[in-house]
Amino acid sequence: MGKIIRDLWILNESGLTLFSRVVDPIVNPQLFGGLMSALNIFAEKLVEGGMTNFELSNIRFTIVKKDQFLFVANSSNEIKVKKVINELKNISKKFFKVYPEEVLKSWHANVKVFADFEKHIVESLEEAS
Repeated sequence: MGKIIRDLWILNESGLTLFSRVVDPIVNPQLFGGLMSALNIFAEKLVEGGMTNFELSNIRFTIVKKDQFLFVANSSNEIKVKKVINELKNISKKFFKVYPEEVLKSWHANVKVFADFEKHIVESLEEAS
């Protein structure tokens, strides 16, 4: 696919940010996770399936929900949404391969468990400038 994702957050269903890779952090990852979770829940109440993306200026946020987890990425709005969604689906597959169900079931809210996930998806992430 290529390096199309600038920033990435992986959230559980309650909004806890398990993993984040943010080039220029301006918001605490846990606050961002709570906001995205709330927006997704709100969108699910309005329309079946919830929200898949939204734009702010020249940045698009894209969301893929998989097995009670939200995979959220931002990218340039010049990149097609379908391409970003496909990349997020690939990232989610890698996430569940690296952290299989037995790991996630025995996990006790220590997000440090997921700290090394970036090395598994480096080919998807834009270079930090």
